[in-house]
Amino acid sequence: MALFLKVAFKKFWAISKKMTIFERKRILTMLDKQQKNMKKTIWFIVNPISGVRRKDDIPGLIHAHLDHELFDYEIRNTSHKGHAIDIALEAVKLNIDVVCAVGGDGSVHEVGTALIGSQTRLAVLPIGSGNGLARHMLIPRDVRKAIQCINELNDIQMDTVLVNDKPFLGVGGYGLDAVIAKKFDEDKKRGFLTYVKHVFKEFFKYNPMNISIDMNGQVKKMPVVLCTIANTSEFGNGFVVSPKSDATDGKIELFILKPFSAWGIPRIIFQFFTKRSDQSIHTEVISFEKAKISLSKGIAHYDGEPVAVRKELNVQVVPKSLHILVGKK
Repeated sequence: MALFLKVAFKKFWAISKKMTIFERKRILTMLDKQQKNMKKTIWFIVNPISGVRRKDDIPGLIHAHLDHELFDYEIRNTSHKGHAIDIALEAVKLNIDVVCAVGGDGSVHEVGTALIGSQTRLAVLPIGSGNGLARHMLIPRDVRKAIQCINELNDIQMDTVLVNDKPFLGVGGYGLDAVIAKKFDEDKKRGFLTYVKHVFKEFFKYNPMNISIDMNGQVKKMPVVLCTIANTSEFGNGFVVSPKSDATDGKIELFILKPFSAWGIPRIIFQFFTKRSDQSIHTEVISFEKAKISLSKGIAHYDGEPVAVRKELNVQVVPKSLHILVGKK
């Protein structure tokens, strides 16, 4: 069908000079409709160990709820860390229309970063522990509804973030959240309660990190508990770190949580879970397109995935660099 359309377009342009404007528009509209009605290819990349949910029902749910008149599909399982990247890159080479990450934020990070700059669209079935990007993009956490979201093909082009040579999609952090992400990654147990355990365990022994921020020659130096780069709004599980972040505005936010006493913990946690973290007297939010950040510790997480980083960071937004299927408001 694709070959037929290419030939049709070539023939159309060969004879279009003899047509009236009305005839050209009519034929172009017809060809455009045929192209939109073509069956699309979608790969589902399943991470068998993400989150706490069983995965053995996923193939049946996909078969039952995916629109088979719209899609031809294939299910690929990952066997090791980084495997989803390889599968997604293969999909790009084969011009697969949509690649769906079936898992949590780590799976979405691997698949999504591999699709940056391509025409292949990212989709998400969020069955991980946090599902931060999916929540921000209004993708339902119910698998059946998330598949229906794919069927609707509601496509946007979102910004991504590049830090030195490492890309990420939603949120990256260099403070306490990076320490917690590392501990969570090392833990054999998944789920929200495991995350909470590490939050309380690490908070009381964490020493604030010193950072330096250079934006357009204006330098700020300060100790911080959290130094978070937010392209989207939340870490996951409803923990909203940057309520006003918009992944389509060509900007990213630097969210800073300054040191505070233990007495302030309940209020700050309440503000995070009620989307008012930017209103705290202990926080500061700065929107930017490019910045240089210097760290006293070379530890980070990107989309919840722990990574080792250099202490000198060049951070920039990459506008409209990833196609993603999202939910409707």
